[in-house]
Amino acid sequence: MIDVQARLVRGSVFLAGELLECILTFSNTAPHNVSSTACENLAWASAQIHCQFHASESAVVLPPPSTTGLDVQAENETVFVPNRGERGQCILSTAPKILFCDLRLDVGESKTYIYSEIIPPDAVPSFRGQAVKYAYKLTIGCQRVNSPIKLLRVPFRVLVFPGLRDYRSPGDGESVAPANPFLDEDVGDEEGCKRDNSLLEVATELIMEATAQRTFNITSPWGKVGRFSIGRTVYRLGEDVVGSFDFSNCTVPCLHLTVLLQSEEIVSEACRRYAGQAPLVTTHAHHNEACVHMLSTHAMLPLPLQATPSFSSETVALKWRLHFQFIVASEPKEVPSFDMDEHESRVWHSTETVEADTLSWDLPITVLPSNPLHAGTVCQLPTFTSISI
Repeated sequence: MIDVQARLVRGSVFLAGELLECILTFSNTAPHNVSSTACENLAWASAQIHCQFHASESAVVLPPPSTTGLDVQAENETVFVPNRGERGQCILSTAPKILFCDLRLDVGESKTYIYSEIIPPDAVPSFRGQAVKYAYKLTIGCQRVNSPIKLLRVPFRVLVFPGLRDYRSPGDGESVAPANPFLDEDVGDEEGCKRDNSLLEVATELIMEATAQRTFNITSPWGKVGRFSIGRTVYRLGEDVVGSFDFSNCTVPCLHLTVLLQSEEIVSEACRRYAGQAPLVTTHAHHNEACVHMLSTHAMLPLPLQATPSFSSETVALKWRLHFQFIVASEPKEVPSFDMDEHESRVWHSTETVEADTLSWDLPITVLPSNPLHAGTVCQLPTFTSISI
């Protein structure tokens, strides 16, 4: 019996455009007490990355496929079909790489191979939504002579940074990425070439640069409700979306506020099941607070590391927003005042009924991927898997 083991070298989360490496080990696990002539052999082994796409029939209408590729495989077929038995369509696949042909292993012998492939830069991110699903897998196919093909699948997650492929590092200017004081800056060619940054370092630097202070006035038909300030509208996965409310100079009191951190799946017009189809909304965090006679407050909503950043494909676009709901009084209300010189005690009773109305507002935000090493700390996809042939 041959045992096949696969282990991703650097966790299970990658950026589109990064290099994926996997260590593959083939071992003859037959007991040592068997005859020394018990040699095991495999005819071939191949590996390939593919992305499987699945759409909900209740929300998405897909155009007919341009090709009619078969998703079945005969028992003695030697054609490698990595997505055999998978639901949906294979929308992305790399060229298959042959690991070996005619591998012979004695009892207790092992052979190790390293598979490496660059994830296509134009890939869509991994996403499990209400309308569509994108799932990435590295599939290893092995076959004995005159035996069915065995498939070993290693799932992994892909994050996409918009515009990363078109980025060119500036020749001058300050970088916000941490510098290494132990590197010799004088080392270089005649032009004093800059240190080459990996794709991961460039993406991290761009993410850190995407910040902008924003302030919004909240008004109603009866007057000013307050002001909302947010440090920026671009965030990384794993960060907290923090905003503050100022009601100090309002003319219309805010009685209650709700802030929802939401993502929207917007199906493209060509793939919508029916006209006027509304986006599919998912709430990831919320903040509720009663703020009668409150001068200021704040809201903090965490962005889950396991969520999917903003992206757009031919079928669906994922956008993020902050959804606000304010319950405000329909007419100004004065804060009660007391004469502190009076000796007799007084008890203030709030108004039993207040004429109120609800204001709603959506603030679009952009969510970028985090460092894949950080996202991998909460990713539940295994980095090691095996199969026996």
